Amino acid sequence: MTQSAVTRLYLMQVGIMPEYHIPIVCSLVQTDDGRNILIDTGLPEVLPEEASDFKNGQDVIEQLAGIGLTPDDIDTVISTHYDIDHAGRHAAFTKANYVVQRVHHLDAATNPRFAPLRSQWDQPVERIRLIDGDTELLPGLELVETSGHVPGHQSVVVRLPNTGAVLLTVDAVPFAVGFTREPQDDGSNPDAEAVRASTIKLLDLVEREQIGLVIFGHDTAQWEGLKMLPAYYD
Repeated sequence: MTQSAVTRLYLMQVGIMPEYHIPIVCSLVQTDDGRNILIDTGLPEVLPEEASDFKNGQDVIEQLAGIGLTPDDIDTVISTHYDIDHAGRHAAFTKANYVVQRVHHLDAATNPRFAPLRSQWDQPVERIRLIDGDTELLPGLELVETSGHVPGHQSVVVRLPNTGAVLLTVDAVPFAVGFTREPQDDGSNPDAEAVRASTIKLLDLVEREQIGLVIFGHDTAQWEGLKMLPAYYD
């Protein structure tokens, strides 16, 4: 039986942190057999008090409609982590299965950081696939465990037929300036060691696999120059 092959990657900006002009983003992967795989879902429709730093734009559901998709067309949601700007519309995709690192899902159950969004990410257990570490979800779509920003954060590698391999660092490396082997710790981040380990892991991956396009999670200058839905990378 022929396996799915990744054919397209769509990028979406769904909101912003106005004070810093930082984009809030998510992505869609399509395969040659019609699968639609969403990577994160952006901000919630109604922002809670805890999210006063954010501002909604055109949300993920509206943007998907622009290419003829409804929430029911999404087969899988890759949840990189449950922060409010990444998991805000999870509950809208009622036909999808969710893929998340086990350590992150278990941490979120008792971590107050993720409590305001629990109604979105705490979905029926039969629809949540818990994974442990680096995982090939399907040929051309790989999840890379990159703890540091939060326990069990995951980045994504998308291997496209023309563009080649694309690395979505998400919040493991939110800005291009941080994608370096030089120490970035100023002493203020208690998770700096884990952040650095994940950064080095991704740098090694890029060098080993000769990945030509690295997309950082919240880099304003980079996102302004990327193709946005309805345009796509193939």
